[in-house]
Amino acid sequence: MESTTARPRGVRVATDEFRLGGDLTINRMGFGAMRLPRSDWDGPARDPEAGRAVLRRAVEVGVNHIDTADFYRSGDGAVRANSLIREALHPYPSGLVIATKVGPIFGPKGPRPAPAGDLRALVEANLKSLGLDRLDLVYLRIGVMTPPHGESLAERFEALAELRQKGLIRHLGLSNVDADHLAEARAIAPVAAVQNQFHVAMRDDAAVLDACAASGIAFIPFGPMGSGHIDRSDARLAKVAARHGATVSQIALAWLLAHSPVTLAIPGTGTLAHLEENIAAGSIKLSPDDLAALGISSL
Repeated sequence: MESTTARPRGVRVATDEFRLGGDLTINRMGFGAMRLPRSDWDGPARDPEAGRAVLRRAVEVGVNHIDTADFYRSGDGAVRANSLIREALHPYPSGLVIATKVGPIFGPKGPRPAPAGDLRALVEANLKSLGLDRLDLVYLRIGVMTPPHGESLAERFEALAELRQKGLIRHLGLSNVDADHLAEARAIAPVAAVQNQFHVAMRDDAAVLDACAASGIAFIPFGPMGSGHIDRSDARLAKVAARHGATVSQIALAWLLAHSPVTLAIPGTGTLAHLEENIAAGSIKLSPDDLAALGISSL
């Protein structure tokens, strides 16, 4: 396991900010809640008190954007991310933005897409579990890990847009989409954020990122540190990490934030030490030489 370079108590979220949807100011380094109930999708349940401690510490060091979902839970359903968030942080501090996602329904045979008529119930489940009257940001997630090219999202996105009109949702987002999906959705209602798989070792969605950048839409990748797919022995990453006295994971996060002014990071963890390491990555400023070595030019 990589050693952490983060200072135990002095670390703070870098003050680089983004205006989500034009009216919610959030730090570009946020927090993803998927790993709070268990370390990976098939792993055992984690200690809920440890999860609550991580959430409290995240807010303490300046995180004001938490990404979650009602389906982030342990295999037996006993430990749930939304419940941990509510238990640890409710009543929520002013300025905290909580984003969630709906779309897949999980059953014995795996996930299946929810029809448009089921989306209100899924939104209401998130409202109830988080203890909110309105959700700041709701993503329509289609597909599982990659965009289902050629599949229309119009009916489902229209259902969420109606809930936005009724005041249950403040901003709408998309997850696992391609550029055509983004254009289709934007013809229905404003899109504030896109959440696709994207990291230093997987850059396939550059066209979607470019479309987001052109319109001021947040691009907030899931798995920002590669979810195990980044080669930590990669000479380019290792060299840049050594130059900054950082871990490869920290450089992967710093690269993501440097890639575009609309990219935000939501690294997830269930441990305080890893949280501190992730937050410290937001203060790493990559040089033009670093960025060139990693495959992008300076902003």
